Amino acid sequence: MTLIEFLVLLLVASIAGSVGRALAGYSHSGCLLSIVVGFIGAFLGEWIAREAEAPLVFTIHLGGRAF
Repeated sequence: MTLIEFLVLLLVASIAGSVGRALAGYSHSGCLLSIVVGFIGAFLGEWIAREAEAPLVFTIHLGGRAF
């Protein structure tokens, strides 16, 4: 994984974590916790989708990998 790929993943995780925090309500956690929650959600979501053989609805191709 290159630096650019990692930075894009951090950006996507921070957006996902921020949306999750907005839906759940205000908390005292900061931006870093939102990024961590976004990463955990991304990994769990990918694993569940792979196990359920769900079709890909929205795919981002980055560095030869589909996200």
